[in-house]
Amino acid sequence: MLERTIIPYITHTSKDFPVVLVTGPRRVGKSVLLSMIQEEKRKYVTLDNLDDRKLAVEDPAMFLQKYAPPIIIDEVQYAPELFTYIKIWVDNQKTEYLINGKKSANPAGAFWLTGSQKYRLMKGIQESLAGRIAIIDMLGFSHKEAKKKPFESKPFYPSMDMMHRESTEKLKLMDVYKLIWKGSFPEMYTKKNMNRDEYFRSYIQTYIERDVKDFQGISNELKFLAFVRAVAVRTGNLINYNGLANDCDIDLRTAQIWMNTLQRSGLVYLLPPYSPNITKRIIKTPKVYFLDTGLASYLARIDTPQALEASYLAGSMLETYAFIEILKSFWHNGLDPLIYFYRDTNQKEIDFILEKNMTLYPVEVKKTTLPSQNDTKNFGVLKQLEKKIGTGSIICLSSNFSPLPKQDIIAVPIWEI
Repeated sequence: MLERTIIPYITHTSKDFPVVLVTGPRRVGKSVLLSMIQEEKRKYVTLDNLDDRKLAVEDPAMFLQKYAPPIIIDEVQYAPELFTYIKIWVDNQKTEYLINGKKSANPAGAFWLTGSQKYRLMKGIQESLAGRIAIIDMLGFSHKEAKKKPFESKPFYPSMDMMHRESTEKLKLMDVYKLIWKGSFPEMYTKKNMNRDEYFRSYIQTYIERDVKDFQGISNELKFLAFVRAVAVRTGNLINYNGLANDCDIDLRTAQIWMNTLQRSGLVYLLPPYSPNITKRIIKTPKVYFLDTGLASYLARIDTPQALEASYLAGSMLETYAFIEILKSFWHNGLDPLIYFYRDTNQKEIDFILEKNMTLYPVEVKKTTLPSQNDTKNFGVLKQLEKKIGTGSIICLSSNFSPLPKQDIIAVPIWEI
């Protein structure tokens, strides 16, 4: 098991909160990670087990007697009935509860939960566990985690200080597209001779059977799979519900509901446009990003890295990969980024805008080794927003960090996010 950037944050947070929820798509290694880092032996139960799920739903109090804390409960979204009883358990704890050999009125870290349906979980959490739970987002391996350098990962904010760093790798074009095509699910890296197509075929089948057919009540599996494929080939683009509905022979409302299903289960991220409420020219439609480029490539029926690089999806997949790596740089450090895109009716577009301390950091993604000033020509539109503009960046295939002439902009190798 490769180490993960998020380990220190989980262990630190577990000392402050009685309940910790790690949420993310299936198979990103949530329960494996928690089992690996536990400081004391915890019981482990997964609600994928139908007998345990039945007990948790029908008799939560008995479930917590049978599986007393400290405990790891996997796929807790199947039994939201547990939340009220976890609250009662936490609130009833007095100084006699033993934590790491010390008596504590606050049973820190008693419940470690995982869930692959974050948005479905939130209602029960807000009603029952507010103030008692820390929610941590997790995705598959970042590039640094896959290269066994997890603690080099820092939240991505462009800075001219990057000029003092030397790129530790020199990846070629096809090296990058192999990473994109492979994706970031841990088993793709930890199991030798993994058959990629078989893995993703199994993943989609499990996802549809467990999270969609039974859990979300979607009965038309073939149309839903067609919808997922249609979204995959649109990664990195504005959401067009009418286009999706027409392509999949469904109505507009169904397209919206199914997109919400993908978002709830952590397969896609809807990136909002930057909206300073200054100009009405800014497009208000969000962009959709698949949260694993390997899975998106499989769904798009692209069977080699070479075919991906040569396809019309090459640019959007590169942008998607960059977005995912930026997101991981925050989430895996326990932070939630302020990240947007910019597009207006004058066709001015900026791939990403990061905001920190009222400062905007523009980011472009380009399939080039030699970025130019023309690649950042739209950064100037940010001046109208009356906020400080920080260092910009072009995430690209450059072999090293390099500044653009006469600008506060730096080229960043995509593998160095």
